[in-house]
Amino acid sequence: MAWDEWEQLKAQAAEERPARTQLNQLAPEPGGGGNQQGDLQVNQKDLAAIGDAAFELRQRFERVSSHARAASQKAAGGLKSEGFALGGALDHVASRWVDQSRSLLDATAHISNHLDYTKGAHAGDEVHIAGTVSSIATLDSGFNERKGA
Repeated sequence: MAWDEWEQLKAQAAEERPARTQLNQLAPEPGGGGNQQGDLQVNQKDLAAIGDAAFELRQRFERVSSHARAASQKAAGGLKSEGFALGGALDHVASRWVDQSRSLLDATAHISNHLDYTKGAHAGDEVHIAGTVSSIATLDSGFNERKGA
């Protein structure tokens, strides 16, 4: 394909379908604006459910993980005592399992604890944001007064 032919095809495509930009967005809320408390909403019931699920996951995983660790270490000891090199490898895997499961247990505890804190933090953020926006509106009105608007 020659360069001129490429340019001709591009021009033809542009004529057939003009370039358009479409932005994806949420539909505007009825009534012309957001709610009085801002866009960020945190529902304590939802946070509590997530925190409870994280806590339950932690409890169940801790129980199952302990069983898997003990079984793997017992199998590794048996294999080692019979002279199988696989016993050492399985022992290494069991040790890594302990480290990784502790990380997961710590993470689920962190999620559970953090969600207890989140609602209050977001309420404080909303107060700060509302104060900042209010300050900007006051500043804007002062500029408008000086311009004579």
